[in-house]
Amino acid sequence: MSIALVGDIGGTNARFALWRDQRLESIRVLSTAAHANPEAAIRAYLDEVGQSVDSLRAVCLACAGPVEGEEFRFTNNHWRLNRRAFCEDLGLAELLLVNDFSAMALGMTRLHEGERVTVCEGEPEAGRARLVIGPGTGLGVATLLPLEGVGWRALPGEGGHVCLPIGSPREAALWGLLHEELGHVNAEAILSGSGLQRLYRTSCCLDGRKAELESAAQITEAALAGEPYAAQVLQQFCIWLGRIAGDNVLTTGARGGVYIVGGIVPRFVDFFLGSGFRESFCDKGFMTPYFEGIPVWLVTAEYPGLEGAGVALQQRLEGA
Repeated sequence: MSIALVGDIGGTNARFALWRDQRLESIRVLSTAAHANPEAAIRAYLDEVGQSVDSLRAVCLACAGPVEGEEFRFTNNHWRLNRRAFCEDLGLAELLLVNDFSAMALGMTRLHEGERVTVCEGEPEAGRARLVIGPGTGLGVATLLPLEGVGWRALPGEGGHVCLPIGSPREAALWGLLHEELGHVNAEAILSGSGLQRLYRTSCCLDGRKAELESAAQITEAALAGEPYAAQVLQQFCIWLGRIAGDNVLTTGARGGVYIVGGIVPRFVDFFLGSGFRESFCDKGFMTPYFEGIPVWLVTAEYPGLEGAGVALQQRLEGA
């Protein structure tokens, strides 16, 4: 019997699952560093779940970055993919590559009870776009559009690379130091795992402190334990996320709601709910009233990218 496989490929891990009867089965997480290329990882996955390569009918991989063209180079890992060689190697009839945040956006259409936490109360405005944004290895941004009748379309973008906004004198001072280090200062430079480390180091430099914490995990752990300076840095992280999310809402007209996703914020849900995110999200001068009633949710689902890859593959197979 033929099967379909979906994957959500990150910098460190590759998540794979079988897609059968519009459901995920046999989810596994493999290390990208442990495999030479995606073909090898897929073969290892199929061996682990007891499936033959010959049974593969179609594959959909959600990948960071633009996915046009015959050649694809994965972001933040060593893998490369040639579409024709990939299909020949695995004997595939169908290969679909989708932007990782397009898949993440489509995954929002399959959230279950208990997989999101309300950050800002409100009701989705019918027929309006929804914003999907989240810091992880990088900062992903996508737009989810409702289609006439039934269904959704995800619009990929590179919104994580917009300029980091300045909303206070302290942010201006931090931006100045970041500019000295980086030149162009984009949102992802702060709103990502490595970005939180950079924000901590830059804050310490600005304040004449020794940077004692060496990772995003240590900064978060210290903040949640009540260490004041780490908490101040994490607070600034949340504020900048609010500013960027609000800017994207204004750009896309996303009055259908905002989903905060990614692997970072769900690690400090209570802190985030009490942070300055909400204030900075709608702090847009005379446009502040525009944000009234826009719901914001923090997504805690474990595999939304895989779910979205399944939705994208289903749409392809059905000719949607």
